[in-house]
Amino acid sequence: MAGNVLEVSDSSFDTEVLQSQVPVLVDFWAEWCGPCKMLAPIVEALAREYEGKVKVAKVNVDENIATASRFRIQGIPTLLLFKDGQVREQLVGTQPKSVVEKALAKHVGA
Repeated sequence: MAGNVLEVSDSSFDTEVLQSQVPVLVDFWAEWCGPCKMLAPIVEALAREYEGKVKVAKVNVDENIATASRFRIQGIPTLLLFKDGQVREQLVGTQPKSVVEKALAKHVGA
């Protein structure tokens, strides 16, 4: 895991994501998922570029079934952007960096 990307589990999700003071981009992924591996470098780059403005986290859906179920994750990769404890954006499938940045821009102060 990249230094700027936080690994979040069922037990730490509420504290790290829902109670965060800054928006949180959560990447729901799995080890066996090819498209997830294609998205990973984009997620890591965004974590570096938005450091201090956005928290970036990853949730392994195979290891954290309760969280994946709670947010009705049906396809991976799925990116959810949380702000003030609520889902504000949802992107399913591998997305170009520009699409993710556009979603972030709506919720992140410059």
